[in-house]
Order: sequence, then structure tokens, then C-alpha cells
Amino acid sequence: MLNFEELKSFLNEKADQYNSPDFIEDDPIQIPHRFSLKQDVEIAGFLAATISWGNRKSIVKSAVKMLDIMGNSPYDFVLNYSDKDLEALQDKSIHRTFNGQDFAYFIRQFNKIYKENESLENLFIVKDQETNFLHAIERFRNSFLETEKHRSHKHVSSPYKNSSSKRIIMFLRWMVRKDKHGVDFGIWENIDQKHLSIPLDVHTGNMSRKLGLVSRTQNDWKTVEELDAAIRQFDEKDPAKYDFALFGLGVTKELL
Repeated sequence: MLNFEELKSFLNEKADQYNSPDFIEDDPIQIPHRFSLKQDVEIAGFLAATISWGNRKSIVKSAVKMLDIMGNSPYDFVLNYSDKDLEALQDKSIHRTFNGQDFAYFIRQFNKIYKENESLENLFIVKDQETNFLHAIERFRNSFLETEKHRSHKHVSSPYKNSSSKRIIMFLRWMVRKDKHGVDFGIWENIDQKHLSIPLDVHTGNMSRKLGLVSRTQNDWKTVEELDAAIRQFDEKDPAKYDFALFGLGVTKELL
């Protein structure tokens, strides 16, 4: 086992190594990178993050399908779709359990949100005394989802139910985190990146345990917070950069 300074140095080195434009080529983050308009980036990013489970090539292919349906202008489509457009989605297959009904539901909810807000950032503001996105994600869920039960609710996970909320946490990293490498967008300027957590998936979870950063065996919200406590000792101002290190090490199996 490495001591604190050795582990910090190792993770900083790996974060720098994997946090490069090369990372974009194989990752779902390539989807929002196709756009420059803030709202296009947000919508494309949120949709790509929402379907981010399984094989990354398959995720990208499914996200491209959604972009094609929206005429590769997500924000314009969200504001100006017709009922006929959404009816045409009902029986479409999109990505695994995320189907055309879910896609249509998300489009309707985006329309509602953007009529009242210039940016999705408004729905994720971290309040004073809050140290992570636990409550912000729940506030977003309450704004984005209607109170009436719908099958699409399962695609926006809740940390209040101890979900790691991996896909939302990943989306937040994309939008909030800003550095010189150009992978993350950093287009949300009213949220401090010190509040970000690491998206907890099979790669980051396994690598965190291997390196002794967490002891819990489940990939749930409690483990997200355990990992928060560990990585913020290495860099309290930019903890989410270690996502690149842990994910990169997990994917390449460098430490096996």
C-alpha cells in the first residue's frame, strides 16, 4: 500500500495522463462536444449521461440516434417540437430500457424547464452549508419530474434513496469542472467544482477499493460520500479530477 503522499502523487499523475482530448474519442462526453451553444451542450450531455450504462460504443451509438431524431439541434427541437414529433417516438427503441416513451417524456420536461430557465444550472445550485450535490440532485428531480408517477422517473436516480446517482454526477462533472485540458466543459460558473463527487461505477468503485480509498462494498451514495472524504484530502478544490485517474486505471487494468 502507498502512503498518503505517494498515493496523492500517483493519482495526480494518472489524472493528468487520462484527462486529455484523447479521452473524448471513446467516451459519451463526445456527444455534447459536438455543440457550442450552452443549451445544446446541456441537453445533449444530459441525454448522453442518462443512457450511460453498458458498452461505451453502444452508448455513443444510441446518443447519436437521439441527436439525429432532434435534427442535431437539441435546444431548438426541445423548444419547437410538435405533438406529431413526440407521437413518432412512442414505439422507438433508444437504448436498453430507455425507450421512445422515455425520450418523449424527457423532451417535454426539458421544454417546461427551458421556458422558465435559461440554463439547467439553475436547478442544480448548491446552497450554503451543503458540501456536495445530495440535496441539489433531489431538488433537480423535483423540478424535472412531474409528481405523477411515470416510467421515466427510474432514469433519474435519487441519492435520497441511497443511489450513487452515477450518471447525474458524471453530467455535473462535465458541466461544472473547468481546467486547461478541454475534456470537461466548465460552462456552469455559479457552482463551485469543490462540491463535485466522483461518478461511482464498476471501474471507479473497484479501483477505489483496490487503493484503499473506500471500505464499503456497495456502489451507493454512502460510498460516494466515503470516497468524497478520501479524495478531498488530495485536492479539496478539484476532487473530481481523480475520476480520470480511477476510471482510466480501471479501464486499462493497469494495476492488475
